[in-house]
Amino acid sequence: MENTESIKKNSKINLDFKDSKYATGRRKTSIAKVWLKKGTGKIYVNGKLFDKYFSSDNHKMQITRPFEIINQSTNFDVRCNVKGGGPTGQAGAMVHGISKALILFDENLKPTLRKEKLNTRDPRAVERKKPGKRKARRSFQFSKR
Repeated sequence: MENTESIKKNSKINLDFKDSKYATGRRKTSIAKVWLKKGTGKIYVNGKLFDKYFSSDNHKMQITRPFEIINQSTNFDVRCNVKGGGPTGQAGAMVHGISKALILFDENLKPTLRKEKLNTRDPRAVERKKPGKRKARRSFQFSKR
């Protein structure tokens, strides 16, 4: 019994995504590779269900938002590999990738997703640190005496 449990933990979920659409989503320093196909509404992130991967309810709600906007929350399966950044950036990258893949499925969804600004890359990123400063804009503390 102990061997079967260790096999289940070590084996990744193998999913058949042969007839799927692929898109890449980006946000901050996160990159999400998204495969989308017709299915039952399961979302896998790095081999885990997205409920297990993301602990915040806000991130879970954000990821399912593109499907809720087009009223097809249980019609697609998603497989995603995400790397870089933190949970917020990864969730944003997934949303960008999912919406791009949905447009590949049906071109008529583009205006709907564009209105919600889901298929637009968010260009905001961390500003670089400048020389002579403590952070990007924060100066060192000034002491008159």
